[in-house]
Amino acid sequence: MNNQWNRLIYKAWSPVYDIFFNSPPFRSARQKIFQKAKIKKGSSVLLVGVGTGADLSYLLSLNIKISAVDLSKEMLAQARKKDPSNEVDFLEMDAQRLSFPEGHFDAVIANLILSVVPDAGKCFSEMVRVTKRGGQIIIMDKFIPRSGKLPKPMVFLRPIIALMGTDIGRSFEQISASYQNHFNIQVDEGVMLGGMYRGILLQKGKVFHEGT
Repeated sequence: MNNQWNRLIYKAWSPVYDIFFNSPPFRSARQKIFQKAKIKKGSSVLLVGVGTGADLSYLLSLNIKISAVDLSKEMLAQARKKDPSNEVDFLEMDAQRLSFPEGHFDAVIANLILSVVPDAGKCFSEMVRVTKRGGQIIIMDKFIPRSGKLPKPMVFLRPIIALMGTDIGRSFEQISASYQNHFNIQVDEGVMLGGMYRGILLQKGKVFHEGT
């Protein structure tokens, strides 16, 4: 996968994305992780890969400051429709190269994005970088089992599904390995499809410097 392909595929996905990825199972999965996160009033929150804005219904009533970025302008256009009061700052931006300063947000939300970006490790690094010390990183996505082994049928399907704009063969443990000393895992649990989709809540600990 690469950014050029992702722009094309998510332009095609944008009119129908919610039919699949904002369906009741996905809404239930999102609700589980947001209930655990307990974002505080007045927080500054970043949605990384906001997509069509499926997460906004859980956030707009919280009296928080929301920034939302996505690579696809068509997905952003769909997300804006879910923000009738114009409370959200929507920005077209690469999640692997966030233009925010270090320690800028109280919470960073990355639902269904680490399985999409070309370089999940770089995206995760950026998420950690822009989160304040003591802040939260909230993730809901599909990952391979903690054993690191992808079931054989999935090995066959992986390159085919990648053409649709997502990777079913990524390991959260590998993605986050270089930054284990920078966060504490507060929640890591299966939320959908027998645990293939996980809800993960991290708290940033030590001061983060890229590459350390």
